[in-house]
Amino acid sequence: MPELPEVEVVRRGLATWVAGRRIESVEIRDPRSLRRHLLGGEDFRGQLEGATVVDAVRRGKFLWLPLADATADDGGSPHTALLAHLGMSGQLLVEDPGQPDEKHLKVRLTLSPAPGLPDELRFVDQRIFGGLAVVPLVPTYDGGPGGHGESPLPLIAADAKHIARDPLDPFFSAEAFHARLHTRRTGLKRALLDQTLVSGIGNIYADEALWAARLHYARPTDTLRRTETLRLVDAVRDVMTRALDAGGTSFDSLYVNVNGASGYFDRSLSAYGRAGQPCARCAEDGRTSIMVRESFMNRSSYRCPYCQRTPRNARW
Repeated sequence: MPELPEVEVVRRGLATWVAGRRIESVEIRDPRSLRRHLLGGEDFRGQLEGATVVDAVRRGKFLWLPLADATADDGGSPHTALLAHLGMSGQLLVEDPGQPDEKHLKVRLTLSPAPGLPDELRFVDQRIFGGLAVVPLVPTYDGGPGGHGESPLPLIAADAKHIARDPLDPFFSAEAFHARLHTRRTGLKRALLDQTLVSGIGNIYADEALWAARLHYARPTDTLRRTETLRLVDAVRDVMTRALDAGGTSFDSLYVNVNGASGYFDRSLSAYGRAGQPCARCAEDGRTSIMVRESFMNRSSYRCPYCQRTPRNARW
């Protein structure tokens, strides 16, 4: 499943290739990809055709395109957004009309012409866990921007309003995050995966950040010292920033960004998927410690037994 850096790479591509353009027409190839749009395909088409994409915005792994209606009385301020759920295999691709249709093409949006830019935005989804929907925009609870975007609109897609800010968000507060951790009686990795507490951290990046911060995934959150929380937040930001620079993890061959290029951060992972291999940090310090894989919430966790020792009061 795409994680935050993958979704941010797609957002940046959409901001460059799609924002500022009008949606000329909508072709629905598979209505199953609109199951989250409860009013059906015709309403979906009617709300999109003629609207202009104002921006591309992301909070955590939620991605939306605010829409402006130039005929509205308020001069085109956005009130709705096209929300994209990428799911396990969803892709948003910008293509020239002459390019062959992808095998799993579900929805095609034809955009107003722009010099040097392709004219189609295609939603492709092999496993059909993702989808598109037009949703209302609502004010943010703290008055800050809805998420990462090119404009600081204090609006958020209604379906994403329950999602906390992510560590790369300028409005994210590490101090508030530390305080909230101390109100929870849970393990640290479970907290990192709780999108209402902090968004955008998936299994891969949780393992990478915990390794970098030398913290065990079952550490009770209410025992963390402030310095440890700040070290963890710094590790999350560093891991995600490096992943953004590389284009994402790309463990799944289905993950590509908006113009079809795949990421390669998987070559730089220090913990995830490295069971049976030496811990790189221990090796640098002249020790031999072998990374282990352990079952966690029907997934896997990877850690170094020396750097990330199991706490006595672990919360699994």
